[in-house]
Amino acid sequence: MRTFFASLVLTLMALAATLPGAALAQQVSPDSVWIQVAAHPSLNDAKTRAASLSAQLPDVSGFTLGGGWYGVVLGPYSRADAERAMQVYRSQGQIPRDSFIAFGRNLRQQFWPDGVTPSTVPVTTLPATLEPTEAPAQVTEVIPTPVPADETPAQARRSERLLSADERKALQIALKAAGFYSSAIDGSFGRGTRGSMNDWQAANGYELTGILTTLQRQALLDEYNAPLISVGMAAMTNSDAGITMQLPTREVAFSRFEPPFAHYDNKGDTGIRVLLISQPGDKRTLYGLYDILQTLEIVPLVGPRERGSDSFTIEGRGNGIVSFTQASLKNGEIKGFTLIWPAGDEDRRARVLAEMRASFTRIDGVLDPAAGGDAEQSIDLLSGLQIRQPRMSRSGFYVDSQGAVLTTSDVVAECTRITLDHDYTAELLSNDAANGLAVLRPQTPLAPMAVAELSAASPRLQSEVAVSGYSYEGILGAPTLTWGTLADIKSLDGKSGIARLDLAAQTGDVGGPVLDGSGAVLGMLLPQAIGTQQLPQGVSFAANAEAIRVVLTDAGLTSSDRSAETTTLTNSAMNRLINGMTVLVSCWN
Repeated sequence: MRTFFASLVLTLMALAATLPGAALAQQVSPDSVWIQVAAHPSLNDAKTRAASLSAQLPDVSGFTLGGGWYGVVLGPYSRADAERAMQVYRSQGQIPRDSFIAFGRNLRQQFWPDGVTPSTVPVTTLPATLEPTEAPAQVTEVIPTPVPADETPAQARRSERLLSADERKALQIALKAAGFYSSAIDGSFGRGTRGSMNDWQAANGYELTGILTTLQRQALLDEYNAPLISVGMAAMTNSDAGITMQLPTREVAFSRFEPPFAHYDNKGDTGIRVLLISQPGDKRTLYGLYDILQTLEIVPLVGPRERGSDSFTIEGRGNGIVSFTQASLKNGEIKGFTLIWPAGDEDRRARVLAEMRASFTRIDGVLDPAAGGDAEQSIDLLSGLQIRQPRMSRSGFYVDSQGAVLTTSDVVAECTRITLDHDYTAELLSNDAANGLAVLRPQTPLAPMAVAELSAASPRLQSEVAVSGYSYEGILGAPTLTWGTLADIKSLDGKSGIARLDLAAQTGDVGGPVLDGSGAVLGMLLPQAIGTQQLPQGVSFAANAEAIRVVLTDAGLTSSDRSAETTTLTNSAMNRLINGMTVLVSCWN
């Protein structure tokens, strides 16, 4: 078959090159047709596609289609030759399976090849005896088969009667999508439908009859289906996953199994991706999958989520993408899919997603949990997918028995969501950005193991202090203590609400409590930078206990105070205190 195809290409090229003015190279006529193989919303993408196809096949042209779309076509041919060529090219995999016959009236300004207009393109004729299963025959001159003129209104009405209910509804849906119809999709061609057909004919330069001919119906549906054609929507069956459905095959291709996912990665640079979901399990497994998916980068935080007793859907929008996931439990098997699409292409995304959802079908089989065991291992990957990381994580500490948290203002700025220890969503109660102090309240009340007790006594200079914080922004999973001394009870410019520490803190420690040896809270660690200045190594500042009291009072909270004590906590007692009091605060986008 490969030899046969090469012969076919040579035959076509020879015809185009050697007979430009003979009987086989005629002017484009109203009877000429084309084979549409691609449609793109980007002119550059369409030109790239046309150039790539021209290296493999003859007779490649490009035309605008209207509505911001650019089509890549083969031809022009007579109708009979176009059908034979389409059959051959499809069988060889040289054009998509969803390629179709297009008519000249639907092609507008030509953009490929440059400098050629439709009126000067010769009609290419194929050998009459050429069939997909035969060897190429001797090239002989063939007179194109005349294509009958479009139907009269009476003929159009007769052909219309042969349409099924679904086909009639499909025409109403296409008219509605094009903006010409606004009534019910009922398959009944009453006055409203006839009026919309008449308006569509007027907009597209047809005779105004209110009855669409067979060719006009096809043109309307081709226009409606252009988004699907542009991404190569075609049926796909993955027997390992036990799923069959329509996929945008021009954009994605199967890559690998990493249970519970079958990955279909993007072929180019559009970012479109598909995941098939397939795993054995029960309701608990389904609910766990629902929670886990929302920790991944491919599922942005903003968007509707719905979980039922045996299914769920998740939509996420943000970070330049829109993703949609659906999954359901049936007969001990969880199956579904995720579509990841670039933001700003909503019309095409909606059409493709609707087609995928409508075509999704379970078949026998479920993905083996052991498949893909040699995949890349990483603490930040889950089944080959990047786990979402917070934009910033800092420390904080509990200041009341309901779980209110004091932290640094830096960590709460411009956040889509704020969490405590990654598990609990919090809302901003107050923010004193001038002094760098913010108060958070968990959406669900918490019962902390320990609550900060603010020191009522003035600390002594050069006394030993410690900062409790998540030094490495949560990587270690628990707070650490960093010891130092109190260098001054005022800031460099003499402010009394800030203390200076001789202490080498890490970035993640900011927002953590500063404690004395008895466990009383002397203050909260502030960021290393003051405006545009960076503090020297080993120098830190903290908002003192009095500044914290003011902020808590303004937020409607009452601070817990501790009277002066001389008892120094043991190391184990201090560790129990900080583990119960200190919390990881994260900002997510």
